[in-house]
Amino acid sequence: MDVSELIKKEGLRRGLSPRTIKTYRYCVGRFLNHYKKDINKITKKDVKDYMDKLIEKKNAGNTLNVNLNSIKFLIENILGKRLLYNIKYSKVPKTLPTVLTKEEIIRLFDNIKNSKHKLSAELMYSSGLRVNELVNLKVMDFEFEKNYGWVRNGKGNKDRLFIVAKRLNERLQEFIKENKLSYESYLFKGNKRDHISKETINMIIKTAAKKAGIKKRVHCHTLRHSFATHLIEDGYGVSDVQSLLGHKSPETTMVYVHMASPKMINIKSPLDSL
Repeated sequence: MDVSELIKKEGLRRGLSPRTIKTYRYCVGRFLNHYKKDINKITKKDVKDYMDKLIEKKNAGNTLNVNLNSIKFLIENILGKRLLYNIKYSKVPKTLPTVLTKEEIIRLFDNIKNSKHKLSAELMYSSGLRVNELVNLKVMDFEFEKNYGWVRNGKGNKDRLFIVAKRLNERLQEFIKENKLSYESYLFKGNKRDHISKETINMIIKTAAKKAGIKKRVHCHTLRHSFATHLIEDGYGVSDVQSLLGHKSPETTMVYVHMASPKMINIKSPLDSL
């Protein structure tokens, strides 16, 4: 029985994203390699013991949930059995994500001289886009007259709305005209492929951060973290930010409340009221 191939076929049949299928195949492969036993003899205790070992190794909540979901997919959808093991592990990160201040964001953009690259970085920050979502944007995904656009087949294979900053609206339309992009064209084309690569965008961000003298560890997702934190600081609620980020749970978004500056969100120490 080629378990990996069965997971791929069943995943495609159920409409799972290629990334999710790849993750499931990897996690299940590690699980089966750990026990080296007949797949039909896997028990609930085997699953529990395996998860306990992952916990002992101090894996994060997200990692634990991904492994459990992968094993459940194997047992319930490939083997046709019921697992009856539904523990959810905390997704709260052990360390808070890196966030740039608004001043650092300005410095970072000022150090990107290529206009196309600068526009891509500004759009990623201003809309809270993941780098994969950015590079896959097409002209048809924008509703410029309404200042928003659509992420198609984003994380979880779902569509979601994103805001377009008014300051970028006209520049984006000019960029499309100057580059003679068709309605179905990728917004940011690459040299040897349909669209610019994630690696190129990440290198642009890292290089600009270094030139700007920013000592923090900066990468593409740092701009998304900064977008969310700055929205919280500007007074927007968790539910508003959650929908723009495409998070399933408000708990995932709550981390940005912890990142926001107490001064910016008008929180006063109780000592000041004594």
